Amino acid sequence: MNRKTLVLPAVVGLLAPVLVACGGSDSGSDSDAIVVGTTDGFIASKDAPAPVDPAYAYDVGTWNILRQTVQTLMVQPRGDGEPVPEAAESCSFSDAGNERYSCELRKDLKFSNGDPVTAEDVKYSIDRARAIKADSGVFALLSTIDTVETKGDREVIFHLNTADATFPYKLSTPVAGIVNPDDYDKGKLRDGFDIDGSGPYTLDAQEEDGKLTKAVFTKNPHYKGALEVKNDKVELRSFADADAMGDALEKGDIDLMTRTMNPQQIQELSTGSNSDIDLVDMPGLEIRYLAFNTDDPSVKSKAVRQAMAQLVNRSELVTEVYGSQAEPLYSLVPASITGHTNAFFNAYGDPNVSKARDTLTAADITTPVKLTLYYTTDHYGAATKDEFDVLKKQLNDSGLFDVTTKGVPWETFRPAEKEGEYEVYGMGWFPDFPDADNYLAPFLDADNFLGSPYANNEIRNTLIPQSRREADRIAAVESLSDIQDLVAKDVPVLPLWQGKQYIAARDGVTGAAYALNSSSTLQLWELGRGVSG
Repeated sequence: MNRKTLVLPAVVGLLAPVLVACGGSDSGSDSDAIVVGTTDGFIASKDAPAPVDPAYAYDVGTWNILRQTVQTLMVQPRGDGEPVPEAAESCSFSDAGNERYSCELRKDLKFSNGDPVTAEDVKYSIDRARAIKADSGVFALLSTIDTVETKGDREVIFHLNTADATFPYKLSTPVAGIVNPDDYDKGKLRDGFDIDGSGPYTLDAQEEDGKLTKAVFTKNPHYKGALEVKNDKVELRSFADADAMGDALEKGDIDLMTRTMNPQQIQELSTGSNSDIDLVDMPGLEIRYLAFNTDDPSVKSKAVRQAMAQLVNRSELVTEVYGSQAEPLYSLVPASITGHTNAFFNAYGDPNVSKARDTLTAADITTPVKLTLYYTTDHYGAATKDEFDVLKKQLNDSGLFDVTTKGVPWETFRPAEKEGEYEVYGMGWFPDFPDADNYLAPFLDADNFLGSPYANNEIRNTLIPQSRREADRIAAVESLSDIQDLVAKDVPVLPLWQGKQYIAARDGVTGAAYALNSSSTLQLWELGRGVSG
C-alpha cells in the first residue's frame, strides 16, 4: 500500500532560517507532546544575539517561534484570506483614505504571567520596534506608521504617513507582536531565546552553546484570541539535515516533519510503501532568486545583469534539481498572487546566447565576465548546491561568463551579504503576508532588508505609494505591473523559481493539512491526536 499523499487546493498566499541538530532520539521528550521535526536552526551569535526578539526577527523560522508565543492585533485566518482580529476584538480603517486605522483590544487580555495587556503595551511594542531599527530590516514593515495613539486601556489608533491598504496584514506579522514592557527594554534588543507574550503557547527554550536545541510549547492558560488550540503541548525538535529528520519520522521518534525536506525525500514519500505516513502537498509562496550588489564593479553595469537574465534557463534548472516540486518564476511576485506578471519572460523571452552577447558588446563589456555566485550551505536545503552548479554551468557554457560558486554557512552568509561583500548571491523569500506589495517593497523600498544599494525613484516615490492606496488590490495591478517591468529592465534581482511546501505526518496526528498556511506560517495549534486516515 502506498503512502497517502494529500494534495490541498490552491490558495493565495521570508527569508528562511537555519534549529541545529539534536539528533533523532526522543530521549527527554514530554510523553504527551506532539513532536515536530524541522531542519530550521536558531543561533544566538555575536552578529545576531537576539534572534527571537520581535523587533529583530525576520526569517520564517524565528517568526514561526514567535507566532506561537507573541500575540498580534490581527492574524491570517486558517484558510488564508484577509487578516482577522486576534488580540483585537475589532480593527478597521476609520477614514476614507486608508490613513487612520483603529483597533479595540479584547476584554481581559493577559500576558502569560497574568499581567493585563493594555493599549499602552501595544503602543510600546510597536514604537519600540520602530525606534530600535534593527539591522535585520524588519522595522520597515512599520514604515507607514506616523504615530500611535491610545484611548483608554483598549483602543489603539494608528495614524499613517501615507495610505496603506496592506496595513492590516502588517499588523499580523511578528514585528507588530505585543510584548510586556517589564521584559523588553525600550531601547535595546532582548538577547537569547526567552519570550514573554500573550500568544497561544508559552515557550521553554532549551539551548546549548548559543543554539536552540529544543523548543517546547505549552498551552497558555491565559490566552484569549481567535485561535482554537487543539493540543496542550508541542515540541519542536531540530535536525542537521532532512535525512536524519526523515529517519526519526520513520522510527516514530517524531510525529510530523516540516521544512525542509529534500527533493529526493519528497519523491520517495509520495511513492513509498509506508502506509503509516501521510505526505501533505500544498501550494506555496516561497520564491528563490539571485540578488546583486549593484555597487560592486563586476555587476555595476546593468548590461551584465541583463545578460545573466538573458541566459538563465529556469525550466532546465527546475527540471534538473527540483522536478515537480517547483516551477519557473519570471517575476518577484509569484503566480496566484494578484498583480503577478511574467515580466522577465516578456523582457527576455527564452534563453539566448546571441542576445546576451549583443547586450554585453553594446555596453563595451569584456568577456568572459568573472563572477562568484555565493549561496548558503545550511539554510535553504541540500539542493541549493545542485541549483548553483546548474546556474554556473548555464552561464559558463555561454562563453560569456567565467563563474565560480562558493557555499557559506548562514551564520556567516547573512551578515556578509548585508555588508555588501558578495557581488551576486542566492536568497529565498517567504512572504510576510500574501500580497504583491510584500514581494516588491522589501527588495526595492528604502531600508530594504537586503541592504541593496539599488534605488529607483519612480518605484519608491510613485509606484509603491500608488499601489498601497488601493484597498481593492485588483485596482493596484497597473502600478504593481509597472514595478515588475522596471525590475526586469534594471535587474537588481533575478527571480528563479517558486516552490510547493510539504508536511509529512504519522497516522494518529490530526490537523497536519492546516499546520502550514500558504505563507509558510507554522500553525502548531492546529495539531492534535486522533484517528487519521
